Amino acid sequence: MGEFWPVPDVLAHLAGRWRVERAVRDLAGGDEGRFTGTTVFTALDGGGLLHEESGTFTWQGVARPATRTLRFLPGPGPGRADVRFADGRPFHELDLTTGRYVADHPCAADLYRGEFTVRDADHWRTVWRVGGPAKDLVLTTDYVREGATY
Repeated sequence: MGEFWPVPDVLAHLAGRWRVERAVRDLAGGDEGRFTGTTVFTALDGGGLLHEESGTFTWQGVARPATRTLRFLPGPGPGRADVRFADGRPFHELDLTTGRYVADHPCAADLYRGEFTVRDADHWRTVWRVGGPAKDLVLTTDYVREGATY
């Protein structure tokens, strides 16, 4: 992706429903999986957005329902957010003012490094690279605003 789309207000930009497709690759074992579903960003009391993802994750030919909940809280400026797990633990910062951001999240002995890129008002992507003693993964997620075309 060569050009990025700056986001002056990240919470306003993310609000609403997004179609989600995620490819998961295990670089060590060669397995590949896929998640398809929806992410909905709704207003939280006191500010911020509740991120609720639901869909189907298929791994090694077995499809299972999958969900994830995050909180996107206001950051120090409108282009920034403080992303937290559902229980309030910090996950990562997010700054989309340039349309691109790289975030790190250490988790035990593993490091999650996420690259966020915004293509336009209706398309954005995350690529998480997970490395550590037990993990060697790449998770690529494409988000398309509901009602927009791929």
